Amino acid sequence: MDKPESAPHHVRREDLVDWQSYADNRDAIRAEVMAIKAPRRIHLGEHLTFLFENRETMRYQIQEIMRAERIVRESSIREELDTYNSMLGGPGQLGCALLIEIEDEARRRRLLEAWMGLQECLYAETADGTRVHAKFDPSQVGLDRLSAVQYLNFSLDNGPVRLGSDFPTLKLTVDLTDDQCNFLAADLAATRS
Repeated sequence: MDKPESAPHHVRREDLVDWQSYADNRDAIRAEVMAIKAPRRIHLGEHLTFLFENRETMRYQIQEIMRAERIVRESSIREELDTYNSMLGGPGQLGCALLIEIEDEARRRRLLEAWMGLQECLYAETADGTRVHAKFDPSQVGLDRLSAVQYLNFSLDNGPVRLGSDFPTLKLTVDLTDDQCNFLAADLAATRS
């Protein structure tokens, strides 16, 4: 994935507070963000979960890192901003984390090897049937297996109504609920405003 230029939906430095002030209100913020995340968590089949992100969820992630690591140095805060904003993508893109969830370690290793190339076969589909395959960072893919966490971007003109995989041994689709469609369409619109 290319590093996007600053976009309207990115977290800005002025959106963040120091880790101590954040910690004072963490429980309330966490509850709000978990409610925001819930409709953006989409399961595809038994093992794949897409976690779509937006400005609020990324701000929460950055604040959590700042709190956990007691980050106060301005250069370190800027580094976290750059890292997390790159996951959101640029205008017209929806960013998400893909979690490949397999509890049994031996089975997980086998499947992560067998599913090499999966990241190229994941798509979002719009109401008119257009399939847009995910963009991904090649550094997330090892020489012999996938990482269990992938960061993806989908470049879309309209919000998705379906997610899928056209990987030869893992052909799956899931229709999004009305709420999921509405939230992702709103997140996509925010990338352009």
